[in-house]
Amino acid sequence: MEAALSPVERKAVLICGGAVKVPRDFRPPFRLSRSTAGPGAGSASLVLAFNGMRVKKAISREEGEFELLGGPEGYSLLRNGMPFIDELELKPVLYHAPEQAFFNLGQECVFDCLFCTSRRLGKDFAKDLDLDRMVAMVLEADRKGELKAVAFTSAVVGSVERTVERMVRAVEMVRRALPRVPIGVEPYVDGFEDIDRLHEAGADELKLNIESYDARIVRAVCPKLELPRQLELLRYGVQVFGRGKVASNILIGLGESDTNVLEGVAELAGMGVVPSIRALKVNPLNRPALEAALGELEPVTPERLLRLNAEAKKILMHHGLSTMTFRTMCHECGCCDLVPFKDL
Repeated sequence: MEAALSPVERKAVLICGGAVKVPRDFRPPFRLSRSTAGPGAGSASLVLAFNGMRVKKAISREEGEFELLGGPEGYSLLRNGMPFIDELELKPVLYHAPEQAFFNLGQECVFDCLFCTSRRLGKDFAKDLDLDRMVAMVLEADRKGELKAVAFTSAVVGSVERTVERMVRAVEMVRRALPRVPIGVEPYVDGFEDIDRLHEAGADELKLNIESYDARIVRAVCPKLELPRQLELLRYGVQVFGRGKVASNILIGLGESDTNVLEGVAELAGMGVVPSIRALKVNPLNRPALEAALGELEPVTPERLLRLNAEAKKILMHHGLSTMTFRTMCHECGCCDLVPFKDL
């Protein structure tokens, strides 16, 4: 049956599936990516590319639903011991994303979002990035011809005000050094003035996450986030950055209905926001807290991920929007989500 799967169906299976097992003596041709934000924080991963698509997968030397075979001359992938992808490439990440320097400026978050594992990591992972060092890394990547965009996210370290101030400084430093590079920002903000400051500093694109369009879920999972306020901030963000230059995550797998997800897509698109529908990554670090708050969680299936993204594409088209207007962050990267207009 899997032999009949299309490339986008295979990508959906990979997104929703488990880790990729690699040989114990596996030596990647470039450094591994290690996430420091969100549900996947702390895990080492590789970007797999096939049929014009790419997906970032956590790797394990012990076990995995998938298994990487081959070497630098060519790779293939098994799923549960059976052939799954005959030919694929391993793609390097620049910093967190292919061809992007996507930096997390801080990991020690004062927010209490239950899905995020950043705050549960050991101190060896939770080190704030020095801004001068960050700029040096960006300039070195640019000199090598590897850089197409720069982006910043951050946990809320100390306070929203302090965190936004640090992100503003980071944007200003990169903008001075590289006047024409696209810059995206994914902050938490308190008010309209924070959005203004990030835009005035030189940011081109904005991502403010609602996390879920189900207010009950937001209250349970992100108690310091207020859905109505996030929607107000997104609406203002479009006024400042423009239609098709503002994005937002909608997580699925928290017990929300398909109807609720698509209502959220429609409301965001009506503002000029282009959402990402992201399958929740549940792992031993976040599962206990999530299930204590929400009850037993059903895994996101590839079929559901495909169905919702196909419907979201129709909604975006109705509003004259596309993921293709973005040059930074997740819509451009495409490693963690199905991306309408690119993947399907």
